[in-house]
Amino acid sequence: MASVVALGNFDGLHRGHMTVINDALAMAKRLSAMPFALVFKEHPLTVLTGEEQPCLFTSETRAAAFKKTGVTLCLLDFEELKDMSPEEFFDEIIIKRMGAVGVCCGFNYSFGKGGKGTPELLKGLCERAGLEFSMSPEFDFEGQPVSTTRIKKALERGKIETANRMLGRPYSFRLQVVDGDKRGRHLGAPTINQEADPHLAIPKYGVYMSKATVGDKSYLAITNIGVRPTFYDDARPSIETHILDFEGNLYGKFVEVALLRFLRPEKRFDSFTDLEVQIKNDERKVRKLAEEAREHKR
Repeated sequence: MASVVALGNFDGLHRGHMTVINDALAMAKRLSAMPFALVFKEHPLTVLTGEEQPCLFTSETRAAAFKKTGVTLCLLDFEELKDMSPEEFFDEIIIKRMGAVGVCCGFNYSFGKGGKGTPELLKGLCERAGLEFSMSPEFDFEGQPVSTTRIKKALERGKIETANRMLGRPYSFRLQVVDGDKRGRHLGAPTINQEADPHLAIPKYGVYMSKATVGDKSYLAITNIGVRPTFYDDARPSIETHILDFEGNLYGKFVEVALLRFLRPEKRFDSFTDLEVQIKNDERKVRKLAEEAREHKR
């Protein structure tokens, strides 16, 4: 069956990306074709520089997000394609491999060796080959285009609500629950522990109001991201989440945690008593915020 291909990096599937995806879905329906998104397995800069580029998605959450859109994700090997000219990429991948009858991209899309291919070039190639073409305009937020870079900077500054508005949904990660030091249960706030994924963009260290999804049910939660300075002087970043009103053993399971609001920076406490008081204050604040949100929706 013929295909319509959406082209882009699509890291995070933010609101700008979704304009391209929605264009591809509409075009595919009009042309009776299958919608696909062509995405590199690894970030091109990771391959070119050898330095890991933190992403807004893990490979698993990316696959799940694309599945929800109705567009089939097609992963490409950047190492295999990086020396293709824009014209070769169009002929070999879009035409021969994908059998495309339509192509969609964003206003700032680049392709081919050295990123020399532009949307204008792609439009010309499509016209000569008889393919339908659509370029999505920039999607602005607060006067500037939404971009993965802007979202990452917002996360780094703890501006989680700004990041979420640009994403169009809460920033989340789905990681495996690992064994922890079990201090939380002695402080009246048992937590699940998740190791920070080195491929994932880590938000500003601190405490967040969050939502944890266990199976098909979601719970209000409090998430601490950081190095736990009260207990350690030199520790790797970790993620601890206290799931409110939940009891059960989640070791070894994958739990999705969505960050909703930045509560406070991570800090060192002089005593466990001070920490316990702060934990209770955090819980009261989160419950109050959740109740205010429910009242606002009524």
